[in-house]
Amino acid sequence: MQVMVELSLYPLVNEYLTPIKAFIARLNSYQNLTVTTCSTSTQVQGDYTEVLQILGVEMQRTHEEVGQAVFVAKFLNFDAMSSK
Repeated sequence: MQVMVELSLYPLVNEYLTPIKAFIARLNSYQNLTVTTCSTSTQVQGDYTEVLQILGVEMQRTHEEVGQAVFVAKFLNFDAMSSK
């Protein structure tokens, strides 16, 4: 099953751009993901289980490195969208 996740990251630090750019760069390093970055969010598409595992790892890393950070996410069953 394919999933598309739209993510926004809000690091609660003064220098907020650095953690956002680092998070996006890490997502782009995974060859099995399709990553599209917009001005206020990033869309990640791939195998449901793999996307959730990767996001878990990378979100935890962000929290460990930054401290307080808010992630806002929307999850869409991409298989259902592709069949219409």
